[in-house]
Amino acid sequence: MIVAAMHSAYARHGIEAPARERLLSIVGLSLPNAFARLGEGDSAFPVASFVAAYREAFFALRQQELHLEPLFPGAREALDALAARGDVVLGIATGKSRRGVDAVLRRHGLLDRFLTIQTADDAPSKPDPGMVLAAMRETGAAPADTVVVGDTAYDVAMARAAGAGAIGVAWGYHRPDALVAAGAPVVIADFAELMPALARFWPASGAAGTGPAG
Repeated sequence: MIVAAMHSAYARHGIEAPARERLLSIVGLSLPNAFARLGEGDSAFPVASFVAAYREAFFALRQQELHLEPLFPGAREALDALAARGDVVLGIATGKSRRGVDAVLRRHGLLDRFLTIQTADDAPSKPDPGMVLAAMRETGAAPADTVVVGDTAYDVAMARAAGAGAIGVAWGYHRPDALVAAGAPVVIADFAELMPALARFWPASGAAGTGPAG
């Protein structure tokens, strides 16, 4: 859906879209920051117009059954297991709008899993730590008890800037080596590895704490 909406936005402006890898490299950033980066610093690049065109295209795509956003394998089971624990609080820190993230979570019946949801509507774009800091304030979690699980280097950098731990996941849009270079001490290959990875950060109590996920 991201690539399709990007292509629609570029077509609307009569500009050839960058390669798929380039388009996906900005996943995790807020839309204005994403298009500013895709515009490579050109002050004449119509960032605001691209943002509006992308949002319109993405909204239209979401109405089509062919473009439903599925969960990654193991995601629901991992969330259910964590939500069932009394020593874990779940949160989200995302570059999506609040309307967008609510739509995805509601479609999958997951809206009640998260005590805090921080979006690009109310905070600076990743890798600024604002969303994680807000999530910690809202839940009363300390940085030492917080781990960000994310699939981009922006997630990892955001976590480190907030003083939180970070776990990179290898099934997203940034390569594992990019996650490691950004400072992720561990990168997991699938959700089955999540609990053991979390235990590295909270060895005394297993997987305990708060995890705003990117």
